[in-house]
Amino acid sequence: MATLASSALTLSEWATRLDPGGKPAAVIELLGQTNEMLTDMLWMECNDGAGHKTTVRTGLPAATWRLLNYGVAKSKSTTAQVRDSTGMLEAYSDIDKALADLNGNTAEFRMGEDMAFIEAMNQGMQQSVLYGNTAVNPERFTGLGPRFSAIASANNGTNVVDAGGTGSTNTSGWLIGWGQNTAHGLFPKGSKAGLQVRDLGEVPLYDGSGNVYQGYRTHFKWDCGLTVRDWRFVVRIANINVTSGAVTTSNLVNYLIAAVNKLPFISAAGNSPPPGGTKPGQVNTAFYVNRTVRSALDQQAMAKTNNFLTIETRDSKPYTAFRGIPIRICDQILNTESRVV
Repeated sequence: MATLASSALTLSEWATRLDPGGKPAAVIELLGQTNEMLTDMLWMECNDGAGHKTTVRTGLPAATWRLLNYGVAKSKSTTAQVRDSTGMLEAYSDIDKALADLNGNTAEFRMGEDMAFIEAMNQGMQQSVLYGNTAVNPERFTGLGPRFSAIASANNGTNVVDAGGTGSTNTSGWLIGWGQNTAHGLFPKGSKAGLQVRDLGEVPLYDGSGNVYQGYRTHFKWDCGLTVRDWRFVVRIANINVTSGAVTTSNLVNYLIAAVNKLPFISAAGNSPPPGGTKPGQVNTAFYVNRTVRSALDQQAMAKTNNFLTIETRDSKPYTAFRGIPIRICDQILNTESRVV
């Protein structure tokens, strides 16, 4: 039973969404964000129901130097399986039918409200890709942050670059090589990829006292997850102190250099174009930073103090790049991260 709550639109709220001509006004989405990581991510169907299994090599076989008339010792490699899970992100948009039908612009009015839900879904998805932790929120999936949360005590700590910040005024930059065998998004086996929006039409709604009225409902659903099949293709530049000069000095470029050289082969970065299709075996690489770091890098690129940091053009649109790797904006990356040690 759907219940009217504080999330339902009131008549006064409806009135604020009309232009002087009585039609639904264009809403300026001040809460809208740019999260280009979602645009770049590859998506693949899970191979194990609602989860995805990856077999990784954990040990190489031993080769033997031998002399004539002496044999070779038997040997074998070792492997292990890792399973990544998915989560279900959902929302419903309920609007009183009489409210939406005022002035005869029902579809346009509903679309305006639906766009806000779509933005919320995108932000929720991006937040989980970065910070999702099933140990804290088991209904979600594990994001990048918890996977690269230690420098000294984790096997993948070699792919965490320490920018030297302390306290909780830090941010991170990410270098990710998206690919079918490196890192990509997941959706459950047999389901559809991406955000699904379904118009449920006119349905009975209920107020807080259980009284019924007619309304319109839209259902939003995104079954999704993340797998890092080869952690060598993901590098975190952690502990970038946003209150110090680290964001505006050449030190930041040094961290980008260190990140690129963490990749298994440098050509994985150098041959990577801005977002586009990925062929089997191909790796598309990009940096992801928030606006604080991106602004500092843009200033250095415009000053032309470093030949590796440039302003490139693709489809008549400029973008900042480092050694040809696009530097993309991700507003969900926080400036309040705790120190990674």
